Amino acid sequence: MNGNPRILIVVAPYYEEVSDALLAGAKAALGDADVDIAEVPGALEIPGAIACAVKSRTRFDGYVALGCVIRGETSHYDYVAGESARALMDLTLDGVAVGNGILTVENREQAMKRAGEKDKGGDAARACLAMIGLRERFGAA
Repeated sequence: MNGNPRILIVVAPYYEEVSDALLAGAKAALGDADVDIAEVPGALEIPGAIACAVKSRTRFDGYVALGCVIRGETSHYDYVAGESARALMDLTLDGVAVGNGILTVENREQAMKRAGEKDKGGDAARACLAMIGLRERFGAA
């Protein structure tokens, strides 16, 4: 890759305090990368936003998905967590470099611990950069 990678972070600020911590970690991990940020309503919209960006004229080297799904009283959690993960996996199988930072947790306390102390936003950004490197290694860029 010539120069710094161009990364799109797609973040769902439904749980703002959690998404802010994830975003801070991702930005720190991306260092000198050229970063653009897009907000979407929730975790289910993240893969669709990435797919739109992939198909657009704007070129990004990789994508970081950030959001949080907290278990509630209904099965909605299972659908949102499963389908957002499945859709992100589908993108990766098409050669898109994606770092998945969508937290799936039982409560806000777990979410904040993973977003802050455990730096899952940073982990997602580092995964994105690693996948960009792997894609380039195999000549799929």
